[in-house]
Amino acid sequence: MLTVLALMSVALLGIVPEQTEAIVIYTGWERHALVGSDIRLACSFFSWRWTSEDVTFSWTYRPDGSRDSISIFHYTGGAAYVDNKGPFMDRLEFVGNPSRRDGSILIKNLEFSDNGTFTCDAKNPPDIVGRPSSVRLLVFEKVPIQAGVITGAIIGVVLGLLILIVAIYYLMRFLVARRVFSINVSKHGKKKKEGSQQKQGPVPPAEPSKVKAAAPEKKKQESRKDKK
Repeated sequence: MLTVLALMSVALLGIVPEQTEAIVIYTGWERHALVGSDIRLACSFFSWRWTSEDVTFSWTYRPDGSRDSISIFHYTGGAAYVDNKGPFMDRLEFVGNPSRRDGSILIKNLEFSDNGTFTCDAKNPPDIVGRPSSVRLLVFEKVPIQAGVITGAIIGVVLGLLILIVAIYYLMRFLVARRVFSINVSKHGKKKKEGSQQKQGPVPPAEPSKVKAAAPEKKKQESRKDKK
């Protein structure tokens, strides 16, 4: 009976379709660019599965001030399909590598009207459950001063911290080396002093007869000085 139940359970497990797992999609958060320049909008994904031959990428665009999104790009079955009638006609190019999970696009000759939100969606069957990721594009005639100041401040803080860490590291090394040197010098001096004392030996005491003889001689010298 147990054998029959085991065989039935194995058969049922083989019939159950393969479960899907979540896929995580990544894009930037916000990009800045100048009018007339080109910009690459990156899109990649994480999946526990190997990259499927049926991997797909889709890009949509929602202009600032609008509630509706339009499809501007789609990749499926190994072929890329670009919207040739929308706002990016002849200005959009697929520069990704699906085999490396890269669905990036390139927008050329940017215009002020390109300001908006770009959303990327990816599927890697059987991993098809995931939340699309969005990046906002801001097009300027000149790079905003605020963005430049913030970027410069961040770079300055990072460089300052690196310099401080390196300075502390070398200072600690110097202090440790100085301490070790002073300890070694003190130990060497003690050993040298002990060795010289051992070689000289104890000082012999003076003989009593010589001490007595030296006393009268000293008195005579003092009396001569008083007479003078």
